[in-house]
Amino acid sequence: MEHQHRSRSPLSHTGDARDMSGDEIVRLLAPRLAYFAGVARTEHVTRAAQEMQVPQSTLSRAMARLEHDLGVDLFARHGRTVSLTPAGRTFLASVERALGEVEKAAESVRADADPESGKVAFGFLHTMGTETVPALLRAFRADHPRIRFSLVQNYGEAMLERLRAGELDLCLTSPVPDAPGLVARRLDEQRLRLVVPEDHRLAARKRIRLAETADESFVTLEPGYGLRRITDDLCAEAGFTPRIAFEGEEAETLRGLVAAGLGVALLPPPAVPRPGVVELAVTGQRAVREIGVAWLDGHPDTPPVAAFKKFLLSRRGRLLPEQASME
Repeated sequence: MEHQHRSRSPLSHTGDARDMSGDEIVRLLAPRLAYFAGVARTEHVTRAAQEMQVPQSTLSRAMARLEHDLGVDLFARHGRTVSLTPAGRTFLASVERALGEVEKAAESVRADADPESGKVAFGFLHTMGTETVPALLRAFRADHPRIRFSLVQNYGEAMLERLRAGELDLCLTSPVPDAPGLVARRLDEQRLRLVVPEDHRLAARKRIRLAETADESFVTLEPGYGLRRITDDLCAEAGFTPRIAFEGEEAETLRGLVAAGLGVALLPPPAVPRPGVVELAVTGQRAVREIGVAWLDGHPDTPPVAAFKKFLLSRRGRLLPEQASME
């Protein structure tokens, strides 16, 4: 059959291609691309139908509709065989790349959901990264050695945003969120301490009421961090607004700045003792940081995510290393 350019309007049953968005064209053509690649590979409609296990009539109609929608001939017909036209060869090259990407994507998501070797996207606070999270992963991987982790270390609000965006499966955060669309469970808590320089006027004390620090300069985390919100709330409860000398992004940096004499800070216990500072118990109010795990409400878990979630919930009350847990 001699090849001829088709004169009909492209995509005529839904409108001219020039008036359609890329998404609309993709939705129209995508279901037929694998059929097209199969016919192009075999150059025989009957053989392609047998290989793909679809009726020959279905395949023939799909190819005719594809050519109709594109407005060009993709095949030259020679009896029972077909060959690609120049337009067909151009189209096939892109179709094969697209189908290859789909295949790789399917393999990737199947691998991530594999119960034995799948992947968990897990977020956690900076202060959880030194000991808490490594200890958790070590304990979990003792029974699930092949499960992989994609780890994100950030402050609480940023992790919740990534959770809502579907970039994380689970996150350890503080305070424990109470927000629409999220499920959160309290796992543990840390008693916060007032950290002062070793030569500070309060350094000889063991305990202190936070109201006694109303005239002090504070070094704190930046707004948006859970620990900053807790610090502001505790100071407000004690009757004052803290005077901020420095805002940082990492708790151990704040400890170093306290040692340098820039101010005092409310911080969770350190992984290891820090020279140059003294840590005082805060009395008169409940100065704690609650740690919880959060996930999207109604979001289906893959087997590896379900296993790690179950593991985290089983650690309720013993999530944190012994030296960092409640006294």
